[in-house]
Amino acid sequence: MKKILMLGGSLYQVYAIKEAVRLGYHVITCDYLPDNPGHQYAHEYYNVSTTDKEAVLELAKKLQVDGVVAYASDPAAPTAAYVCEQLGLPTSPYKSVEILSNKDLFRDFLQEHGFNCPKAMGFTTYEEALIHIDEFQMPVMVKPVDSSGSKGINKMTDKSQLKHFVDDALHYSRGKRFLIEEFIVKKGHQISGDAFSVDGKLVFHCLGNEFYDPTCDKDFAPLGECWPFQMDHKYIEDLEQQLQRLMALLNMKSNAYNVEAIVGQDDKVYLLELGARSGGSLIPQVTEYATGVNMVTYVIKAAMGEDCSDLKQVEPTGFWSNYMVHANATGKFVRIEFDEEFKTKHLVDWVTDIKLGDAVHKFRDAQDCIGEFILKYDSMEQMFEVIKNIEKFVNVVVE
Repeated sequence: MKKILMLGGSLYQVYAIKEAVRLGYHVITCDYLPDNPGHQYAHEYYNVSTTDKEAVLELAKKLQVDGVVAYASDPAAPTAAYVCEQLGLPTSPYKSVEILSNKDLFRDFLQEHGFNCPKAMGFTTYEEALIHIDEFQMPVMVKPVDSSGSKGINKMTDKSQLKHFVDDALHYSRGKRFLIEEFIVKKGHQISGDAFSVDGKLVFHCLGNEFYDPTCDKDFAPLGECWPFQMDHKYIEDLEQQLQRLMALLNMKSNAYNVEAIVGQDDKVYLLELGARSGGSLIPQVTEYATGVNMVTYVIKAAMGEDCSDLKQVEPTGFWSNYMVHANATGKFVRIEFDEEFKTKHLVDWVTDIKLGDAVHKFRDAQDCIGEFILKYDSMEQMFEVIKNIEKFVNVVVE
C-alpha cells in the first residue's frame, strides 16, 4: 500500500485525510498538535511541525512515503514542495512555491514580469519602512508576507499608524517580514476561489464573489465567498490568461491553487494571491456541491503521481456560499442559535469544534472564526439577501 504524508491534522484538514484513506492509501499525519482531530482518521501520526522542513524531510525519508500533501495550509506548502523535491516525489518547484507563499517575493515577481500590480515594497523593520513610506500614495495595506486569513493585515490611512501596523504584521509573520502596498479601490466583488493545473496547464477553476462585514473593524477581512461569479465574464477570461502565464513562468506542475484577484477602478484585473494549495473555509467542498468536481481527490492523486488528465472545466450550477461563523462580542461561548427556516432551507453542512465555555473574540479576521457553514439558495437575489442579513438567522451567544 502506497504511503502519503499529510502535513497537518486540523479540523479543516479532516476532509482531505478521510479522502486519502478512502482512496486506499496508508495515511500518515504530522504536526505539533497531537490533539488535532484529523490524526484519529490517519493510520499513523508523528509529532513534527509542518514548518520544520528538515524534520519533515527526515520523517518522510524514514517512512519512505510516496507523496506529501499540504492541504489548505499556507505555512506547510513550501515544506511539502521542499521535501518532495529532495526525494524526487511529484511536486511543483520548491522555489516557485516559495514565491507564491511570500507576498513580497510574489509582488516582486509580478512586477518583474509585467503583471498588473500595485506599488509594493517589502521590509523587515519599521525604521526601514519609515524611510520609504512617503513614496506611497495613501491608503496602503500593511501585511505580513507569510500569514493567511487576513491576520496581521491593516489598512493605513495616515503615517502615524505605521508603527502600530508594522508591529502587528511582524507579530503574525513567521519570517519577520512585511509588505506595504498601495490600496486598490475595487470595482464590484473581489474574485475568490480555487483552481487546478495539470502538468502546468490551467484546466479547472471555480471562482466566485468574496463578501465582507462592513461593520467589522477590518472591513476588508472576508466572511466568505459565494457562487456563481456575478461580474462580467471578461474579467475571468483576463484572469485565466494571467494565471496560465504565471504558471508557465513558474514551471508549475499538477497543483491546486487558492486564487484572490480584484478588478480596479481602472478596469484592470489584479492578481492578489495565488496560494499553492487548496483554499480553506471549505472552498473545495462548496466547489464540489457547485460543480460535482472533488478537487481534493485530484490534490491527492497529483501528490501520488497519478494521472489527473481527466479533470476538465465544469461551470457551477445553483447558488452557494460558505460563511465564517463568528461572534459579535468577546467572551465565553454559550451556544449558536438558528432561525429554523434558515437551518432547514439553506444550511447544507457545517464544521466546528467550539465547546461550551471556550473563549471567543469579536470578529476581526479568520482567527476569530468558530466554524464554517456551507449554504445553498434558490436564486442569486435570495443569496445576496440572506448574506446581507445573515445575523437575523444566526446568533452566536457569548457571556
